Amino acid sequence: MRSALNLVRQLSQLPMLLASVVLFLLMAMTFTDVIMRSAFNAPLEAATELTRMFMAIVVFLVMPIISGSQEHIVVDLADPLFTNKWAIRIRDTLVNLACGAMLIWPARQVVVLAERARDYGDVTEYLAIPQFYIGWFIAILTFVSAFVLLARGLITLFAPQLLEEQND
Repeated sequence: MRSALNLVRQLSQLPMLLASVVLFLLMAMTFTDVIMRSAFNAPLEAATELTRMFMAIVVFLVMPIISGSQEHIVVDLADPLFTNKWAIRIRDTLVNLACGAMLIWPARQVVVLAERARDYGDVTEYLAIPQFYIGWFIAILTFVSAFVLLARGLITLFAPQLLEEQND
């Protein structure tokens, strides 16, 4: 089981690398758009739609990794109430399971919206990219994030030692 988790940790570097490349492309595109707009009065026409797509790609690519490694933003107002090791474990289990279960509904709704966009033939304004592609991308990675949170909740409950980082 530990080797499977190590493999997952190694594979999680690929979406992070891809998100980094997309973020760099977003930065380069924005820089180019500003220069073209200011110096030549010729903005990149598709910059707005590419910015939307790039932002969705960056956010949803890293969402499963951030959820799995518990690196998302948290409000720890109730942490002083949980001083016992078992109480912390039960709290973390319930939070992960609840968040994973709650992500299933928005993922299903995005599938509905993506299929509606496909049925209507919706495409982006300048590049004519079918909009259901990004919808399905968002839905799939939201489902993956839900699965990651559910799995993390179960591992936290039944085998928390597997979540400890190995220093080898």
